[in-house]
Amino acid sequence: MKLYYSPGACSLAPHIAMRELGIDVDLKKVDLKAKQYEGGDYKQVNGKGYVPALETPDGVLTECPVLLQYLADQKPEAGLAPRSGDKARLKLNEMLSFITSEIHKGMGNFFNPALNDGWRQAATDRLGLRLDWVAMQLGSKQYLMGDKFSVADAYLFTILNWAGPSKFDLSKWPTIQEYHKRVAARPKVQEALKAEGLLK
Repeated sequence: MKLYYSPGACSLAPHIAMRELGIDVDLKKVDLKAKQYEGGDYKQVNGKGYVPALETPDGVLTECPVLLQYLADQKPEAGLAPRSGDKARLKLNEMLSFITSEIHKGMGNFFNPALNDGWRQAATDRLGLRLDWVAMQLGSKQYLMGDKFSVADAYLFTILNWAGPSKFDLSKWPTIQEYHKRVAARPKVQEALKAEGLLK
């Protein structure tokens, strides 16, 4: 399957999931400003113009939570998501929705060139409340959904990576910092980071 990505963008989450699942990844790097990839006009692949997009045997899929669940369902025995129909799948959906609407969008604010000091403070305060909740959910668990890595962890890890470049201080949440290090140390996560040129 072809994964259209930009290094370090939210497309890193399905990239990690594919490697964790042992699914062959055919990476297509997208220049988000020019809306081009190494094969042509990216808007012909994804009219929204942003990543990720995944070319599957059934057509192109977009939006991180959808891709993550689709990928997990390709190899349900790997356990990166509860099986469809399992009540635990609703909890995963809840977590993915929360990450996309509250953490992803919240952290994304810091990359807006129009960001001013007042807006930055408001965005920081709001995101801080969301991270308070994440830290509470993690508690003593290894991962978001328990002691087993899931596609939700691939997604949250990816967004937490933006804290450095966006100058968002995570030191208030040692539980989240430890969690981030734990996910970063996974061999398949390291593979994905290296493949995107994010690690030497």
